[in-house]
Formats: sequence, structure tokens, C-alpha cells
Amino acid sequence: MLNAIKQLQWRYATKKFDSSKKLSAHELETILEAANLAPTSMGLQPFKLFVVERDDVRHQLRQAAWDQPQVTDASHVIVFAVRRELTAADADAYLEHVSEVRGVGKDALADYRNMLVGGIESKTVADRRSWAARQAYISLGVVLTVCAIESIDACPMEGFDTGAFDKILGLEEKGWASVVMVTVGTRHPDDKYQHLPKVRKALKDFVSIV
Repeated sequence: MLNAIKQLQWRYATKKFDSSKKLSAHELETILEAANLAPTSMGLQPFKLFVVERDDVRHQLRQAAWDQPQVTDASHVIVFAVRRELTAADADAYLEHVSEVRGVGKDALADYRNMLVGGIESKTVADRRSWAARQAYISLGVVLTVCAIESIDACPMEGFDTGAFDKILGLEEKGWASVVMVTVGTRHPDDKYQHLPKVRKALKDFVSIV
């Protein structure tokens, strides 16, 4: 536990990456597995990760991200995108997978399906997308924690034109909408932000015991 806290103190939102250093295939797989293992409400995972490696695409994305250098200098860019319109079909696909993995008959999942579909259809399309985005952020939090533990630098980023990202990555026609991204790699020795002390509330002010 103490080591985990030490690593969380070590991490920071990296502003300048060393573009000469790339993550290994194992490191990238660890990050993606962590994202996939993150908890989500009802287990639906209403989002998908798009890993951007191509330099030409990343240069386009950088222009849509207010020219932030992390987009081109980090080892990898991972874009979290949510379902544009979550439907009962998504619930059915999930339950099909549950049936296969856990060996549960579909009849036994009927009540659970009713709950899932009811929860989805009771929301507006905008509310469904907002809910899906919150699930993506849970996964992002897990990714940032695992990166810290594995001594991989990362920077979560919301500062980009989501519409432009969707167009560049062809997300809209695939039924996805970008919400947040994380750049991962190795900090540059010249990144001044790594030397700044963290500014956080005192734990006594941050936590109340009820």
C-alpha cells in the first residue's frame, strides 16, 4: 500500500514526453488490459478505446487538440469513445457474452435483461451518452493508477475538439463519440512540471467520516 501511494506521488500529468522512447508491447498491453478490467455500471462497458500510433493521424489530432505536444511526442495516444446511442441491442450483446463466459442460460438472465433495458430506455439519448462517459472515466482512473504503479508516464486530456477527433478517426460512422484521451510514454528530463510539489487538500479537509 505504501508503495502504491509513493507511486501516485511520483506520477503527474506529463506535459513533455521524450519522443525517442516508446513503450514496449507488454507495457501497452498492461495499460489496455487495465482499462478493460475496470469496473463499469452493470458491466456494460459502453465505451471503446482507440489506440493511435500512426504519425500522420497524430499530427492531425494535435491540430484538433490546440497544438498540445503530448499528442505527437508521447509513445501512444489512447482515445476513449462512448456509444453515440446506447440501445437494447448493446444490453443483448452483453448478456450473450455473459451467457457464454459464465455458462448461464439466457432464460435465467431474463429479469436482468429487463432491468438493463429498462435502465437504458428510461434515459434520453443525451443522458445515456453522459452515463457512458462516466463509465469511461472510471476506466481512465484505473489506467492512470496502473501507469503510476508501473512507472509509466501519462497525461489525461480533455482539451481537444471532440467533433474534429471523431472526423479524423472516423468514429461517427462507427457509432462512437470521443470523450477523453490519455497520452502515455516517458517523461522528458526537461519537463519542469515533474519537479513541482503536488498541491492537494489536506486529508482532513478532503475526507469527512459520517
